[in-house]
Amino acid sequence: MDRKHYDEDHRAFGEAFRAFADKELVPNYLEWERAGIAPREIFAAAGRSGFLGMAVPEEHGGGGVEDFRFNQMLNEQIALAGVTGAGLGISLHNDTCLPYFLSFADDEQRKRWLPGIASGELITAVAMTEPGAGSDLAGIRTNAKRDGDSYVVNGSKTFITNGINADLVITAVQTGGSSDDRRSGVSLLILERGMPGFERGRNLDKLGLHSQDTAELSFTDVRVPVDNLLGEEGSGFAQLTQKLPQERTSIAVNGVAEATAAFQETLQYVQDRKAFGKSIASFQNSKFVLADVATEIDVAQAFLDRCVDRLNAGELSAADAAKAKYYSTELQGRVIDKCLQLHGGYGYMTEYPISRRYADARVTRIYGGTSEIMKSVISKSYGL
Repeated sequence: MDRKHYDEDHRAFGEAFRAFADKELVPNYLEWERAGIAPREIFAAAGRSGFLGMAVPEEHGGGGVEDFRFNQMLNEQIALAGVTGAGLGISLHNDTCLPYFLSFADDEQRKRWLPGIASGELITAVAMTEPGAGSDLAGIRTNAKRDGDSYVVNGSKTFITNGINADLVITAVQTGGSSDDRRSGVSLLILERGMPGFERGRNLDKLGLHSQDTAELSFTDVRVPVDNLLGEEGSGFAQLTQKLPQERTSIAVNGVAEATAAFQETLQYVQDRKAFGKSIASFQNSKFVLADVATEIDVAQAFLDRCVDRLNAGELSAADAAKAKYYSTELQGRVIDKCLQLHGGYGYMTEYPISRRYADARVTRIYGGTSEIMKSVISKSYGL
């Protein structure tokens, strides 16, 4: 279907990023996949080219444009270029982390951090998940006790995307609150690279997304200046809840984009591959499978584009974001599985992009809130 979602500026931005990806990311991607991490330099390169901090005000070195369609276009090009693992770090930096700084940082914090975020000199991460608290944000145990002009932080986090490379980590901590309402004590502190007692554990070995560094973090008597508190003490749960719709929309964008890329690759493969003297594309099963896939992608894309428009207008509800994340990531899994099947045995070989997409896809139904959590959010919106 012909999408009217983008204008010429968005399309030109997408073409520019694809050229950047083909030059800076694609040639080294498989090496980074084997190494288990992409280099920090890709953030600086993306920053120099204008692909970071598009929503950061111009006075702080950013693009000065608050339009998530640019983020969406960038994420789609990451998928089409086949560099999802490394590209996810850029997406997280732009889509998930930056909004916290834009919405909750005071003037001093904005001057201190936004220029580096826009340039790629300061890489960001958000640390919510703990070994004993995944979807239950109110159940976090990492604590921060006030001591003069500092907080003293103790605890640990796990599954932190950009965890090895990050310079600024938006960290959910308990600063007090009522025993009857665990949410009331959650606050957000910015922990910075080099703070004594802030240690990074191993770069976790994952099923997929190998070039995306995912780490364990530990905090032992880390002294964090009160000036690194993001917003007001005790407002962390509300801040996290407010920003989750954009994070989930970003994951949904990635899901549909990965499905689209898998479809395009498979369409070419079945036309080129021969069996029984004919192209695989000539078999009725191939035609019907790809017809199903194409239809599902177009339907999902239409809803997702509408969600992005609502997000830009400040009108996207938590339930609609949950619907987008739930449906798009489940779609991603279904589509890529069907596409791999059409590749036959070659689809199971890691030299083919479809096999990497298959491994990368599994986590999208987990991070950012599991599919089960999404269904809970959706059902709650109907009073259930």
